[in-house]
Amino acid sequence: MILNYNFFEPENRLEPQKGKVLISEPFLQDNYFKRSIVLITEHDDSEGTVGFVLNKPVDIAIDEIIENFPKSNASLSLGGPVNTNTLHYIHTLGDIVPNSNKVIGNVYWGGDFEVVERLIQSGNITNTQIKFFLGYSGWSPNQLEEELNQSAWLVSELSPEKIMAPMNRNYWKRHLEGKGKKYEMWSKFPEDPEMN
Repeated sequence: MILNYNFFEPENRLEPQKGKVLISEPFLQDNYFKRSIVLITEHDDSEGTVGFVLNKPVDIAIDEIIENFPKSNASLSLGGPVNTNTLHYIHTLGDIVPNSNKVIGNVYWGGDFEVVERLIQSGNITNTQIKFFLGYSGWSPNQLEEELNQSAWLVSELSPEKIMAPMNRNYWKRHLEGKGKKYEMWSKFPEDPEMN
């Protein structure tokens, strides 16, 4: 019997845009994007798309990779495969950090790094107010749309509070479990189908 339904094809009712998240489909095997949730921080038809993987933390403190940086327990994650030798951050400090770009709600991207460093040094940033990323995720114009057409991603939403909350590699599964039967099935699909 052939079913006239593809359980593993995402139903994208949302358009990709700044502040939305991309959830990878369960078969995606890319090292950076496998079972990932990516926050879109910029999306433009002529410039392309920029985002950061939220659920790939690394077990390194930021002061271990930046010389003379103040001690901080803020999370550090692999943001994506582009320019992995660069540091990026999202935060909830708004205009306190000059040149920040608003993403959604009270979540901002980037801004004056020296101000961030001073705020951490003085203890005026808590770990829940900032997240750091090594590298970023980038798509050239129309590239993300092509990947959406190939069913590689589900466009979804997360509240600013959830975006800034601690996330681990299991968050992909937990987020999908709350999105209905189809995506609950995604969450239960084994990472390596041959091992099932």
